[in-house]
Amino acid sequence: MNTTTTHPDRPAAAGRRHPSVTRRLLTTELRLLGRDPMTLTFVLVFPIVSMLIIGGSFGTEAGGGFPVDPSQWYVASYFTVVIGSTGLIMLPVHIATYRERGVLRRFAAAGFPRWSFSLAMLAVGLTAIAIGGATLLAVAAPVYGVPHVDDPVRVAAGVAAASLAFVSLGVLLGTLLPTARSAQAVGLMLFFPSFLLGVGGPPPSVMSDAVREISERLPLALANQAIREPWLGLGDATGALCATVVIAIVAAGLAGRRTAL
Repeated sequence: MNTTTTHPDRPAAAGRRHPSVTRRLLTTELRLLGRDPMTLTFVLVFPIVSMLIIGGSFGTEAGGGFPVDPSQWYVASYFTVVIGSTGLIMLPVHIATYRERGVLRRFAAAGFPRWSFSLAMLAVGLTAIAIGGATLLAVAAPVYGVPHVDDPVRVAAGVAAASLAFVSLGVLLGTLLPTARSAQAVGLMLFFPSFLLGVGGPPPSVMSDAVREISERLPLALANQAIREPWLGLGDATGALCATVVIAIVAAGLAGRRTAL
Protein backbone atom coordinates (compact mmCIF):
# COMPACT_ATOMS: atom_id res chain seq x y z
CA MET A 1 0.00 0.00 0.00
CA ASN A 2 1.42 3.35 -1.09
CA THR A 3 1.54 6.06 1.48
CA THR A 4 1.75 9.68 0.44
CA THR A 5 4.32 11.45 2.52
CA THR A 6 3.52 14.99 3.45
CA HIS A 7 5.91 17.58 4.75
CA PRO A 8 4.00 19.74 7.20
CA ASP A 9 7.29 21.09 8.48
CA ARG A 10 8.27 22.80 5.24
CA PRO A 11 6.43 26.10 5.84
CA ALA A 12 7.87 26.17 9.33
CA ALA A 13 11.34 25.52 7.95
CA ALA A 14 10.91 28.38 5.49
CA GLY A 15 9.77 30.59 8.32
CA ARG A 16 12.83 29.63 10.35
CA ARG A 17 15.04 30.56 7.41
CA HIS A 18 14.01 34.19 7.54
CA PRO A 19 15.75 35.15 10.78
CA SER A 20 18.91 33.42 9.56
CA VAL A 21 19.16 35.25 6.23
CA THR A 22 18.18 38.53 7.89
CA ARG A 23 20.96 38.16 10.45
CA ARG A 24 23.42 37.50 7.66
CA LEU A 25 22.25 40.61 5.82
CA LEU A 26 22.56 42.71 8.97
CA THR A 27 26.02 41.34 9.75
CA THR A 28 27.26 41.98 6.22
CA GLU A 29 25.89 45.53 6.10
CA LEU A 30 27.40 46.46 9.46
CA ARG A 31 30.76 45.04 8.39
CA LEU A 32 30.67 47.06 5.18
CA LEU A 33 29.85 50.21 7.14
CA GLY A 34 33.44 50.78 8.21
CA ARG A 35 34.77 50.28 4.68
CA ASP A 36 32.66 53.01 3.09
CA PRO A 37 34.66 56.23 2.53
CA MET A 38 31.40 58.22 2.42
CA THR A 39 30.68 57.06 5.96
CA LEU A 40 34.11 57.95 7.26
CA THR A 41 34.03 61.39 5.61
CA PHE A 42 30.53 62.67 6.25
CA VAL A 43 29.59 60.86 9.45
CA LEU A 44 32.92 60.99 11.28
CA VAL A 45 35.41 63.43 9.77
CA PHE A 46 33.25 66.33 8.56
CA PRO A 47 31.22 66.95 11.77
CA ILE A 48 34.27 66.64 14.01
CA VAL A 49 36.56 68.92 11.99
CA SER A 50 33.79 71.51 11.54
CA MET A 51 32.99 71.46 15.27
CA LEU A 52 36.64 71.95 16.20
CA ILE A 53 36.98 74.93 13.86
CA ILE A 54 33.64 76.68 14.50
CA GLY A 55 33.42 75.84 18.19
CA GLY A 56 36.60 77.77 18.97
CA SER A 57 35.82 80.81 16.81
CA PHE A 58 33.46 82.68 19.14
CA GLY A 59 35.10 82.41 22.55
CA THR A 60 33.61 80.83 25.63
CA GLU A 61 31.29 83.57 26.90
CA ALA A 62 27.59 83.91 26.14
CA GLY A 63 26.68 86.92 24.04
CA GLY A 64 26.85 88.08 20.47
CA GLY A 65 23.72 86.12 19.64
CA PHE A 66 24.65 83.04 21.69
CA PRO A 67 22.49 82.40 24.79
CA VAL A 68 25.17 80.06 26.20
CA ASP A 69 28.90 79.36 25.78
CA PRO A 70 29.33 79.23 21.96
CA SER A 71 31.56 76.17 22.11
CA GLN A 72 28.88 74.28 24.06
CA TRP A 73 26.26 75.51 21.59
CA TYR A 74 28.18 74.01 18.67
CA VAL A 75 29.04 70.75 20.40
CA ALA A 76 25.32 70.12 20.94
CA SER A 77 24.49 71.30 17.42
CA TYR A 78 27.08 69.17 15.67
CA PHE A 79 25.67 66.04 17.25
CA THR A 80 22.67 66.71 15.00
CA VAL A 81 25.02 67.15 12.03
CA VAL A 82 26.00 63.49 12.45
CA ILE A 83 22.32 62.53 12.19
CA GLY A 84 21.73 64.72 9.14
CA SER A 85 24.83 63.57 7.26
CA THR A 86 23.92 59.94 7.85
CA GLY A 87 20.38 60.34 6.56
CA LEU A 88 20.92 62.78 3.71
CA ILE A 89 24.28 61.69 2.31
CA MET A 90 25.55 58.30 3.51
CA LEU A 91 22.42 56.16 3.25
CA PRO A 92 21.05 57.52 -0.06
CA VAL A 93 24.39 56.91 -1.81
CA HIS A 94 24.77 53.46 -0.25
CA ILE A 95 21.28 52.30 -1.27
CA ALA A 96 21.33 53.92 -4.72
CA THR A 97 24.61 52.11 -5.39
CA TYR A 98 22.86 48.84 -4.58
CA ARG A 99 19.99 49.66 -6.93
CA GLU A 100 22.35 50.70 -9.71
CA ARG A 101 24.29 47.43 -9.46
CA GLY A 102 21.21 45.22 -9.20
CA VAL A 103 21.95 44.11 -5.64
CA LEU A 104 18.36 44.66 -4.48
CA ARG A 105 17.04 42.39 -7.22
CA ARG A 106 19.48 39.71 -6.12
CA PHE A 107 18.26 40.01 -2.53
CA ALA A 108 14.68 39.46 -3.70
CA ALA A 109 15.68 36.53 -5.91
CA ALA A 110 17.60 34.95 -3.02
CA GLY A 111 14.44 34.81 -0.92
CA PHE A 112 15.13 37.50 1.66
CA PRO A 113 12.03 38.50 3.64
CA ARG A 114 10.31 41.64 2.36
CA TRP A 115 11.15 43.59 5.50
CA SER A 116 14.77 42.48 5.84
CA PHE A 117 16.38 45.23 3.77
CA SER A 118 14.47 47.96 5.64
CA LEU A 119 15.59 46.51 8.94
CA ALA A 120 19.19 46.21 7.77
CA MET A 121 19.31 49.83 6.58
CA LEU A 122 17.73 51.01 9.83
CA ALA A 123 20.42 49.16 11.79
CA VAL A 124 23.18 50.54 9.56
CA GLY A 125 21.93 54.12 9.91
CA LEU A 126 21.44 53.97 13.67
CA THR A 127 24.84 52.32 14.15
CA ALA A 128 26.53 55.02 12.09
CA ILE A 129 24.80 57.73 14.16
CA ALA A 130 25.79 56.06 17.43
CA ILE A 131 29.44 55.69 16.38
CA GLY A 132 29.64 59.16 14.84
CA GLY A 133 27.93 60.86 17.79
CA ALA A 134 30.05 59.07 20.39
CA THR A 135 33.24 59.90 18.48
CA LEU A 136 32.29 63.56 18.19
CA LEU A 137 31.63 63.83 21.94
CA ALA A 138 34.85 61.98 22.73
CA VAL A 139 36.83 64.48 20.66
CA ALA A 140 34.92 67.46 22.09
CA ALA A 141 35.41 66.41 25.72
CA PRO A 142 39.11 67.37 26.12
CA VAL A 143 38.81 70.42 23.84
CA TYR A 144 35.57 72.19 24.74
CA GLY A 145 33.97 69.83 27.23
CA VAL A 146 30.67 68.02 26.77
CA PRO A 147 27.70 70.23 27.73
CA HIS A 148 25.73 69.17 30.79
CA VAL A 149 22.45 67.55 29.72
CA ASP A 150 19.71 69.61 31.38
CA ASP A 151 16.79 67.30 30.46
CA PRO A 152 18.03 63.78 29.62
CA VAL A 153 14.57 62.38 28.85
CA ARG A 154 13.71 65.02 26.26
CA VAL A 155 17.17 64.87 24.75
CA ALA A 156 16.91 61.10 24.39
CA ALA A 157 13.47 61.49 22.80
CA GLY A 158 14.82 64.12 20.41
CA VAL A 159 17.80 61.96 19.41
CA ALA A 160 15.58 58.91 18.87
CA ALA A 161 12.98 60.81 16.80
CA ALA A 162 15.61 62.66 14.75
CA SER A 163 17.60 59.47 14.10
CA LEU A 164 14.54 57.55 12.94
CA ALA A 165 13.37 60.48 10.82
CA PHE A 166 16.64 60.98 8.96
CA VAL A 167 17.50 57.31 8.59
CA SER A 168 14.05 56.79 7.07
CA LEU A 169 14.50 59.82 4.80
CA GLY A 170 17.85 58.41 3.72
CA VAL A 171 16.34 55.04 2.88
CA LEU A 172 13.52 56.74 0.98
CA LEU A 173 15.89 58.93 -1.05
CA GLY A 174 18.11 55.96 -1.82
CA THR A 175 15.19 54.00 -3.25
CA LEU A 176 13.86 56.93 -5.29
CA LEU A 177 17.10 58.11 -6.92
CA PRO A 178 18.38 55.95 -9.79
CA THR A 179 22.16 56.21 -9.40
CA ALA A 180 24.76 56.78 -6.70
CA ARG A 181 25.86 59.98 -8.41
CA SER A 182 22.35 61.43 -8.41
CA ALA A 183 21.89 60.40 -4.77
CA GLN A 184 25.10 62.15 -3.83
CA ALA A 185 24.11 65.33 -5.71
CA VAL A 186 20.61 65.49 -4.21
CA GLY A 187 21.87 64.58 -0.74
CA LEU A 188 24.47 67.34 -0.76
CA MET A 189 21.91 69.87 -2.05
CA LEU A 190 19.58 69.00 0.81
CA PHE A 191 22.24 68.74 3.48
CA PHE A 192 24.34 71.87 3.13
CA PRO A 193 21.57 74.53 3.19
CA SER A 194 20.08 72.80 6.23
CA PHE A 195 23.51 72.52 7.81
CA LEU A 196 24.39 76.20 7.28
CA LEU A 197 21.00 77.67 8.18
CA GLY A 198 19.63 75.30 10.77
CA VAL A 199 22.51 73.64 12.62
CA GLY A 200 26.14 74.52 12.05
CA GLY A 201 25.89 78.15 10.97
CA PRO A 202 25.29 81.35 12.96
CA PRO A 203 22.74 81.39 15.78
CA PRO A 204 19.18 82.29 14.70
CA SER A 205 19.22 85.54 16.69
CA VAL A 206 21.75 87.16 14.31
CA MET A 207 19.93 86.11 11.13
CA SER A 208 17.56 88.38 9.24
CA ASP A 209 13.87 87.80 9.87
CA ALA A 210 13.31 86.14 6.49
CA VAL A 211 16.30 83.80 6.79
CA ARG A 212 15.43 82.92 10.38
CA GLU A 213 11.85 82.13 9.34
CA ILE A 214 13.14 79.69 6.71
CA SER A 215 15.83 78.15 8.90
CA GLU A 216 13.48 77.36 11.75
CA ARG A 217 11.22 75.28 9.48
CA LEU A 218 13.86 73.05 7.94
CA PRO A 219 13.55 69.41 9.09
CA LEU A 220 17.17 69.28 10.26
CA ALA A 221 16.70 72.54 12.18
CA LEU A 222 13.60 71.13 13.89
CA ALA A 223 15.55 68.02 14.85
CA ASN A 224 18.36 70.22 16.14
CA GLN A 225 15.98 72.28 18.27
CA ALA A 226 14.46 69.08 19.70
CA ILE A 227 17.93 68.00 20.84
CA ARG A 228 19.85 71.21 21.57
CA GLU A 229 17.26 73.18 23.56
CA PRO A 230 16.59 70.58 26.30
CA TRP A 231 20.28 69.64 26.28
CA LEU A 232 21.44 73.19 27.04
CA GLY A 233 18.44 74.14 29.19
CA LEU A 234 17.07 76.64 26.67
CA GLY A 235 13.52 75.25 26.62
CA ASP A 236 11.58 72.02 26.25
CA ALA A 237 11.27 72.25 22.41
CA THR A 238 7.91 70.47 22.51
CA GLY A 239 6.81 71.84 19.14
CA ALA A 240 10.07 70.87 17.42
CA LEU A 241 9.97 67.40 18.99
CA CYS A 242 6.38 66.80 17.86
CA ALA A 243 7.24 67.95 14.33
CA THR A 244 10.25 65.63 14.26
CA VAL A 245 8.13 62.70 15.45
CA VAL A 246 5.61 63.37 12.65
CA ILE A 247 8.43 63.48 10.09
CA ALA A 248 9.79 60.21 11.48
CA ILE A 249 6.42 58.44 11.25
CA VAL A 250 5.69 59.62 7.70
CA ALA A 251 9.23 58.95 6.44
CA ALA A 252 9.37 55.50 8.04
CA GLY A 253 6.03 54.55 6.50
CA LEU A 254 7.08 55.68 3.03
CA ALA A 255 10.52 54.09 3.31
CA GLY A 256 9.02 50.80 4.45
CA ARG A 257 6.77 50.69 1.39
CA ARG A 258 9.62 51.56 -0.98
CA THR A 259 12.02 48.95 0.40
CA ALA A 260 9.66 45.98 0.25
CA LEU A 261 11.74 43.50 -1.79
